[in-house]
Amino acid sequence: MELFVPGRICLFGEHSDWAAGHRRQNSALEKGCAIIAGTNQGLHARATPDAGKLVLRSVLPDGTERTWSADMRPEALLAEAQAGGFFSYAAGVAYQVRTNWRVGGLAIDNHRTDLPIKKGLSSSAAICVLVARAFNRLYDLRLTVRGEMDLAYRGEITTPSRCGRMDQGCAFGRRPLLMAFDQDMVAVRELSAGGRFHFLIVDLKGIKDTVRILSDLSRSYPFARTPRDEAVQEYLGPINRRIVHAAAAAIEAGDAPELGRLMREAQELFDARLGPSCPEELAAPRLHELLGYAPLGCLVLGGKGVGSQGDGAAQILCRGPEERDLAAALIREGLGMDCVPLDIQPAQAVARAVIPAVGFGVELFPASKVVQKELFPIVDRRGVAKPVLLCNLEEAGACGLEDITVVVRPEDRSQLESFLRDPVAPEQAHRLGPDQKPYEQRVPALGRGVRLVSQERPQGIGRAVFCARERVGPHPFVLFLGDHVYRSREDRSCTEQLLDVFARAQRSVIGVKVVSEKALATTGIVSGAWVEEGRLLEITDAVEKPSVLEARERLRMPGLPEGSYLGFFGLYVLGSEVFGHLETVITQGLDNAGRFELTAALDIMRAREGCLGYVVDGESYDVGFPDGYLAALKAFRGSAARRNRRGRQ
Repeated sequence: MELFVPGRICLFGEHSDWAAGHRRQNSALEKGCAIIAGTNQGLHARATPDAGKLVLRSVLPDGTERTWSADMRPEALLAEAQAGGFFSYAAGVAYQVRTNWRVGGLAIDNHRTDLPIKKGLSSSAAICVLVARAFNRLYDLRLTVRGEMDLAYRGEITTPSRCGRMDQGCAFGRRPLLMAFDQDMVAVRELSAGGRFHFLIVDLKGIKDTVRILSDLSRSYPFARTPRDEAVQEYLGPINRRIVHAAAAAIEAGDAPELGRLMREAQELFDARLGPSCPEELAAPRLHELLGYAPLGCLVLGGKGVGSQGDGAAQILCRGPEERDLAAALIREGLGMDCVPLDIQPAQAVARAVIPAVGFGVELFPASKVVQKELFPIVDRRGVAKPVLLCNLEEAGACGLEDITVVVRPEDRSQLESFLRDPVAPEQAHRLGPDQKPYEQRVPALGRGVRLVSQERPQGIGRAVFCARERVGPHPFVLFLGDHVYRSREDRSCTEQLLDVFARAQRSVIGVKVVSEKALATTGIVSGAWVEEGRLLEITDAVEKPSVLEARERLRMPGLPEGSYLGFFGLYVLGSEVFGHLETVITQGLDNAGRFELTAALDIMRAREGCLGYVVDGESYDVGFPDGYLAALKAFRGSAARRNRRGRQ
């Protein structure tokens, strides 16, 4: 298994994580907060199971190669962890795993490390996350990304290291995060960048003593005794909170000049308020030489120290990519410092959709012999009878999805082509009423964005989605089930709700709904850990049509009524990696009686990349079943009937 874990840079809020830990003794202290992001650089590794050992081979940035190993007995791992050194981080995580799960060993080949070591970029946290992730995925521990982060933290504090709570945030990848700290509690919110930010991380080629910095600053806690203590607490409290939240707003607005200004302000206040508490380290002559380097003036928007500050590393925000290249050259030539780039980019937009329309509709036979179920009519709120497919095309178009792939049976292709492309015969067009008339042009307009792809023989929904791989390419997409229709209970459509979550998280999102035990025989069920209580969850388990016993034992979610579960809504926003997982399902023959189910690929995605579930505020109707079709007709016609009654009053 190939794995990559980036480093972590603290953009704003350094030291506020451990400072907030003192709220246990002094509740008057401000809660901590910080903005972090994963770096472009990190640890590249391959992981395989091992019978009974923890083995770590690592190639360090200078090319040095080291190999460590330890027995998987808890006492042996604890001894290695407490001994300190690079291998202790891996041993600490393995110890935490071994004491909580019955697992075997692990062999990790960290074959490439391009992350600078001991520069405030959380190289130790990255190795902890790497080991936590390897155990999680190889042994299917069903941890969320947040669970991996917490496991990595527990592993690191098993060693002599006294890391902060933000360090293991590198588990979330390169996405910027807003983190909040209160004693031992950590809250994480992913930020959606409104524009591109072009950073340089600069190795100052200096020396800093992080232990000394933390020791000196911690003397100001938990209670202030001197004006110097008050200055430290003020900076790490209300000043930090103001700057961090302003910076989060600037990132989401894409306001690079404002973000640069806040970096300059944060550094000036840091120097004034915290510098006197540890002048030997925080005077940082190399850092301030860089920040005051005149040739950079027209190229950068701002800069500040990294991590605990001092002369380890710095971050500077450049005006653009060209300015960043020039700044890097000037820094290397004029100051003898190495630079690596860091990009924070806008959220990836979703512009594609896939609609499988390949089912025979056995449950609707014999009607499905003459009309495929995706073309069964639904009466909308205006009283217009529209095929199910058209309902979904309209919802897709309203969300800005302009490239739509419909997967069809070869025998249905001509009928769908005719529906999407052919004009209404003139002798019929003049008979259309005022509500129907707009569709004379609307249907062909929607059809221009549709491409039909044939599935030669029916092999399940997973195989149908896989047929769209070439059309979708390396892009995220919305997956509509062709025999479903959706009805939102709020101003946003069901699809817009999921797209909003994807825009924030930049991760695959599965629509879910609360279902009773009666639905277990007809749908997939998921469970996981709530990210937002009752609304958003990190999925840790997914089972297609579980038994009642299996659902009760594995799939219960806290906060739901007894006998209630989270079932598939029939609407998804997926990253293109799902096609690789579908290929695994197909090539390895992971079929269900000749059918390749989407759920199997989603379970692989859940284990490897992670995915979210969102409780959609709306209803979905499976029109492939008579009862589902009747429910859809009643729901949509009911709204139309209510509209007509209001019009007559």
